[in-house]
Amino acid sequence: MNTDFLKNNFEQTFKQESTDLFFSPGRINIIGEHTDYNGGHVFPCAISLGTYAAYGPRTDKKIAICSGNMDNDLVAFEIGDRKLEADPDHKWINYFKGMTAYVQDESREIDHGFNLYVWGNLPYGAGLSSSASIEMLIGHVLTEEYGLEIDPVKLAQLGQKTENEFIGLSSGIMDQFAVNMSKKDHAIFLDCASLKHDYLPLDLGDYEIIIMTTNKKHTLADSAYNDRVRECQEATSKLQEKLRIDHLGDIDEETFNEYSYLINEETLLKRARHAVFENQRTIKATKAMADKDLDRLGRLINASHVSLQFDYEVTGKELDTLAGSAWQQDGCLCARMIGGGFGGSAIAIVKEDQAEAFKEKVGKIYQDTIGYAASFYEAKIVDGTHKL
Repeated sequence: MNTDFLKNNFEQTFKQESTDLFFSPGRINIIGEHTDYNGGHVFPCAISLGTYAAYGPRTDKKIAICSGNMDNDLVAFEIGDRKLEADPDHKWINYFKGMTAYVQDESREIDHGFNLYVWGNLPYGAGLSSSASIEMLIGHVLTEEYGLEIDPVKLAQLGQKTENEFIGLSSGIMDQFAVNMSKKDHAIFLDCASLKHDYLPLDLGDYEIIIMTTNKKHTLADSAYNDRVRECQEATSKLQEKLRIDHLGDIDEETFNEYSYLINEETLLKRARHAVFENQRTIKATKAMADKDLDRLGRLINASHVSLQFDYEVTGKELDTLAGSAWQQDGCLCARMIGGGFGGSAIAIVKEDQAEAFKEKVGKIYQDTIGYAASFYEAKIVDGTHKL
C-alpha cells in the first residue's frame, strides 16, 4: 500500500496534513463456521487485505469521515450524540457511528473531533469481514489518539455490540476478535464462549491459501443469517430439557446423537448437527495443524463445506461451484466456503507450484457454470489492527 495515496487524499479532502495512519485487516477462518454464536471454537487469522485510514485532529466537536471506496462520500456527526440513529442514506457510516458511541460509553467522551480518510482493498461483500475491519479501525483511532484505556478483548466485544445492537446482525465474536487480536503467520484457536485462546503457527509447508471470491454480493443483515441464529437457539432450548448446557458448543457428537430425539424437527436438527459437529471438527483440525497432519486437516476442512451445504444450507450454487471444482484440481489439499455464506468467498489450500494452474482451471469452470468471473487473492497472514 502506497501511504502517499492516503496522505494526498486526506489533504485534498480536508485541507490539512494527516498526523497518523492506521491499518485494520480483514480475516479468513480456516475452519469453524457459524460456531461462534453457538459457543463453539473457531480458527481464524487476519489477512493482508484490509482497511487503511489517515487521521487528523479537529478543534470542534465533529467527526468527519470520507470513504474513498464510496466515491469520496463524506459524512460528519457530532461527538456525544447518544441518539444512536442509523443513517439510512449512508449505511457505511453506521459502523463508525455505533463503534464511536460504544467506545465512549465504555471509557469517556473525547474532547475534540477529527477527520478521517478511509480506503480499503477488501472486495466489498466478499465475506472477508470488512465490517469488523472498520469497527476495529475506528476503535484503534479512538483509543490511540485520545489515550482511552480499553482492553483489546473488550474492544472486540464493542465491535460485536455494534454489529448486534446498531447494525442488527446477530453475529458472534469471531470477526472482531480475529481482526483485533491476530498475530503474523499465526491462526487463533478461540473458544468463543470463554474467549480463551491460543496462537498456533500456520505452517502449511509448500502449500498456500488462496481466497476465492464469488463476486456475488451478500448482505448478512438482510439474509437468512439471523434465521440460523434463531434456529440454533430453538434447538438448544429443546436439548436443555434434559441437558445442562448453555450452548450447542457444550456437547460432542456422541451426546448430540444420544439426545437428538429431543429436537425432533428436521430443520432444527440439521442446524444443530452442523453447529455441534463443526465445533468438534475445529478442535480436531487444530490438533491436526499442531501435529503437522495436513492430510487430516484437509479432510476436516472439506467436511466443513459439506456440512455447511447440506445441514446449514448457507452455501448456494456459487460457493458450491468454487469448492467442488477446487476439490477436482491437482495440488489442492482442501477447499470450503468461509464467512456467513449466501455468496461471499471460499478458501483453498493449494500447492504453491500449482497455484496459477489451479486459479485458471477453477476460474474457467466457475465462469462457464455461473456466467461471470470469480476473483482470486493470495493474502499474507498479518498482525491485527495497528497504527502504521
